[in-house]
Amino acid sequence: MKRCFQLIALFAVVLLGSCSGGKEKAAVEKVDDKPKVKLASVQARPVEQIQEYTATVEADVKNNIAPSSPVRINKIYVEVGDRVAKGQKLVQMDVANLKQKELQLENQRIEFKRMDELYKVGGASKSEWDASKMQLDVQETSYKNLLENTFLLSPINGVVTARNYDNGDMYSGGDPVLVVEQITPVKLLINVSETYFTKVKLGAPVDVKLDVYGDEHFDGKISLIYPTIDPATRTFQVEIQLPNKGQKVRPGMFARATLNFGTADNVVVPDLAIVKQAGAGDRYVYVYKDGKVSYNKVELGRRMGSEYELKSGVPNNSQVVVAGQSRLINGMEVEVEK
Repeated sequence: MKRCFQLIALFAVVLLGSCSGGKEKAAVEKVDDKPKVKLASVQARPVEQIQEYTATVEADVKNNIAPSSPVRINKIYVEVGDRVAKGQKLVQMDVANLKQKELQLENQRIEFKRMDELYKVGGASKSEWDASKMQLDVQETSYKNLLENTFLLSPINGVVTARNYDNGDMYSGGDPVLVVEQITPVKLLINVSETYFTKVKLGAPVDVKLDVYGDEHFDGKISLIYPTIDPATRTFQVEIQLPNKGQKVRPGMFARATLNFGTADNVVVPDLAIVKQAGAGDRYVYVYKDGKVSYNKVELGRRMGSEYELKSGVPNNSQVVVAGQSRLINGMEVEVEK
């Protein structure tokens, strides 16, 4: 019996020892449970405010060549790709209506001449003379309008970019007979955030690159600033003009325009500090202070090599976590690795 009590007492001692040892071990583990992180000191510095925009090249002027009413096409004098001069005859429509209108105009001129002679000798009243003169003016205007719609001239110096009919076709509306575009210069239209509305200046230089020409640069300038903001997108349109004297740039090409809005003093952090929130497009940075980290949402600016400009979210002269973020939560105490 005495032997049995000794065994029980020994077991109790061992059990108490093991429990005490477990608590000590847990306490040690708890002390050592702070996540280890690496920090980087960050501060604000002047950063060029450069923004890139994409656009499709457009002709500076685009004219649709077509008569104002249905009529048969007699002759088209140009083909797609032809360069044309302002005032050059491009298309001749059927002239039957024009000839008829010309006869009517000539008869009205004879009638007015007779009325004018009668009026001079007192054989007609002033009101009769005025009525005859008005009829002549109407006939002349009608003839001039029909003349312009029979012989279609180019209103600009440009290039024929589309031909939708052949000789003898009946024009009945819809697509124009020809399209003439002015490609010296050309233009780009971009949508700029309202944040930069006061910083966009007329005549400011713009660096333009075209995918088809690789890294070759083209000099453009801001030629027009639209005066209103689109309330849906919070952007406004800006027109960029390229001289295009060599006509290397053609309408339809894909372009990238870079605008420089000056400099701003913003905090710059290593790209390793940026954390992307799972399932969202938001970006965060862990900021270290007094032994703890805070989970700060940030607005990214430019990427510059291995660094990011921050528009907001991190105070100047802060310390940010650049390694060990995977185990962190907001407000957690951390241990800094030396």
